[in-house]
Amino acid sequence: MLRKSLRFFCVVVILCVGCGHKAVTYQRMVSVDTAQTSGLAGHASREFLALARQSSGFGGGGAVLAASRFVAVRHKLEIVEPSSGVAKSMEAVLAFCGTILCEVLSSSVTNETAILSPSANIAARVAPQDLSKFLDFVGRQGKIAQHATESEDKTAAVIDVEAKIKNQTEFRDSLRKMLTKPGVSVADLLQIQEKLAEAQAELDSEATQRKVLANETEKVYVEIAFHAEQRTISRGSFASVGEALRDFGSVLGDSLAALITAVAAIIPWLIVIVPGLWFLIKAVRRFRERRRTAKAATPAA
Repeated sequence: MLRKSLRFFCVVVILCVGCGHKAVTYQRMVSVDTAQTSGLAGHASREFLALARQSSGFGGGGAVLAASRFVAVRHKLEIVEPSSGVAKSMEAVLAFCGTILCEVLSSSVTNETAILSPSANIAARVAPQDLSKFLDFVGRQGKIAQHATESEDKTAAVIDVEAKIKNQTEFRDSLRKMLTKPGVSVADLLQIQEKLAEAQAELDSEATQRKVLANETEKVYVEIAFHAEQRTISRGSFASVGEALRDFGSVLGDSLAALITAVAAIIPWLIVIVPGLWFLIKAVRRFRERRRTAKAATPAA
């Protein structure tokens, strides 16, 4: 009995060891297959990313779509300087812009008058490699009162436009191939040419939009405002008297204008008020006379 139990125990141990060895072997095989599969997938994904990076540039030498972001950067500066140097500073900045990769979008100048102080405004797009030079030159024209920077991510818009351009180009090329096929009827040719014209027009529109986005993301927008510094003038003892004398005429004119306006507003009501008062006074007098007459007649009776 003991021998049979020992034999049964040995058989069970041998079977368990064999099953465990098979399980380990199978697990190793699955791990090896998974590693090989993942390695092939990683190799394929790397090849795909390499191809995508090679073909994602726009217009040759463009930014890499899979690894780069398209951001539009804007700078706003306010320069304060003496009133006599506002126009000269604007001309100097415009001249310096012509020596670097800079495109002037707009410029304006306001001359000094009795009411307005001189000012000037410039809007330009500068290449990133020349931005520091441009900002340094602008900063030397006067005192920088304010410098604000804004950025806007245009990546989604660029990806959308480039996808539309790719699809529309393939559609246009397929239409051109259909025109060259033999046996196409005249009606089909007319429809194909109509669709081809629409596809080309939409493709041109998307290409223009892509150029606009490229101009916004590949260059930096800089807006400069020149202002004349305000001078503080000390007030003398009789400064308020002089201001009052200067304002005498305008105050008198305003008062006369208010009086004339009030008289003009009252005149239409006088047509109704004056006759009404006359009838009211006359009625009161008659009432009083009647009362007096009645009182005088009562003692006599």
